[in-house]
Amino acid sequence: MKKIFIIVSFLMIAFAGHAQQDLMISQYMFNHLAINPGYAGCKDYMMATLLYRNQWTSYDGKGAPVSQLATLHGPWKNKKFGWGFTVTHDKIGITDRTDAFADLAYHLRVSEKYKLGMGIRMGLSHFNADFTELIYWDKSDPRYIAGSQTKTLLNTGAGLFLYSDRVYVGLSVPCTLSYDSTQSISINEGSDAPHKVRHYYATAGVAIPLTLDVVMKPSMLVKYVPDAPVEADINLHFLFNDMLWIGASYRTGDAVIAMVEFQLTRKLRIGYAYDYTLTDIQDYSAGSHEIMLGYDFGYDIMKIKTPRYF
Repeated sequence: MKKIFIIVSFLMIAFAGHAQQDLMISQYMFNHLAINPGYAGCKDYMMATLLYRNQWTSYDGKGAPVSQLATLHGPWKNKKFGWGFTVTHDKIGITDRTDAFADLAYHLRVSEKYKLGMGIRMGLSHFNADFTELIYWDKSDPRYIAGSQTKTLLNTGAGLFLYSDRVYVGLSVPCTLSYDSTQSISINEGSDAPHKVRHYYATAGVAIPLTLDVVMKPSMLVKYVPDAPVEADINLHFLFNDMLWIGASYRTGDAVIAMVEFQLTRKLRIGYAYDYTLTDIQDYSAGSHEIMLGYDFGYDIMKIKTPRYF
C-alpha cells in the first residue's frame, strides 16, 4: 500500500495539468529572482545564489522530488537596468524539467524612497520522461519502447518589483506562455507532461526595526494557478545583529517551515529550511530539506552600512 500511495501521489503532482508546476522553494524571500524578473539588478552589486532542495527524505523508494536552482544578477547602465540569469532543474518520478532564462529589468525611480523594477525574461524549458524507470506489463507497447521522450519549449516571463530599503511588493508571471497537450510529452492515454499553465505570484514584505540589534520582517507570497486552489505562504523572520536570520512560514494546506540564514562574511551567507508537511504524505516522509548558498560581488559591499533585508 505504501508504494501504491506514493506512485499515485507522484502521478497527481507530476502529470496533473492544472496543479502547481513551477519550482517550489521555501527561501524565495532571500532570492526573489527565482520568481520575479523585476528583481534583477535591484541592488548596487552582483549577487549569486545556489540552492538545493530534497523533498520526502524518508521515502525509501525512487522518485522523490529533488530541485536545484542557480541565479546570477546585477546592475547595468548606471544602475537603471538590471540583468540576470536563472537556471533551475526539477525532478519528480520519471519526469524532469530544466529551465534556463535570461532576465532584463528597468528600474524606475517613482519617489524619493521607492523604485519600480519592470522585468522580462526569455529562455527555454526542457522536459524529459524516462520510461525505463517504469514498471509495466506490456513490453510491446510502442509508447514505452523508445525508452524516453523529450521536448524543448520556448517561454517568456514578466514581473514588477516595487521596493525601498525596507519594503517590497511584487507581481509576476514567471512563465507567460501556456502550452496545451499538443506541445506536451505523451505519458499515457489522456495524460501529458508537461501541460504547462501560467502561474501568478504576488509578494510583499517589510523590515521593522524593534531594537538596535533586532529587525522583524513579516512577508507573504500568494500563488495562483487556474483551476487549482489559491496557495499562500505567511512568513515571519527576525534578524539579529545584522548576521543571523531566524524565521518560520506557514504554507496553506501544505506545510510549516523553519528557516535560518547566517551571514558568514559581508559577502557570503548560508541558509537552511526544513519543511514539515501537513498533508497525508507525512505518513511516508520525514519532511523536506533545503540549503542555500549566496555570494555578493563588488568592492562597494564593504562600504554599505544598511544590511540586505531581501
